[in-house]
Amino acid sequence: MGVLSSQQIHSLIDSDQPLVSDVVDLDTQLQPNGIDLTLGSLESLAGPGQIGLTNDDRILAPTVDVPFGADGFAHLAPGVYIARLNEAVALPATVMALAKPRSSLLRNGVTVNNAVWDAGYAGRSQVQLVVSNPEGFRVARNARIVQMVFLTLDTATDSLYSGIYQGEKLDQAPRG
Repeated sequence: MGVLSSQQIHSLIDSDQPLVSDVVDLDTQLQPNGIDLTLGSLESLAGPGQIGLTNDDRILAPTVDVPFGADGFAHLAPGVYIARLNEAVALPATVMALAKPRSSLLRNGVTVNNAVWDAGYAGRSQVQLVVSNPEGFRVARNARIVQMVFLTLDTATDSLYSGIYQGEKLDQAPRG
């Protein structure tokens, strides 16, 4: 297992089946060991969700859009938000991905939680943005919020991701 370099990521973005598409500014977003993904939209949680023993028992919490002001910023009070990313990811059978918050968020009392991106996943993902700063936080639309790192598998997986989030929001253009 290894981590894709910026050169490998760039090459895969420029390929016939792009690893990442709808990139806002590749020159700014491409990092030595990954790519920064940007904020497309925000939602706040508006009720309870549920996870049971099977997918039939899964209920996603309802959400409400968080508006951006005329200046392009959203003011976030302390709490939990769902952030939709601008970029769409399409992972081949030999690559999985992880994402971590950018250090500027952490230095402002904000973190990002997310799950593993399995080999075979394709979609415009969401991450959880958690504002712990008691004074809140302002974030601009299209701000870089996470760095995605791509890990190569020793061999291609026979069981590609096929969950309910496969293809999520690919039919929607990013809001950026």
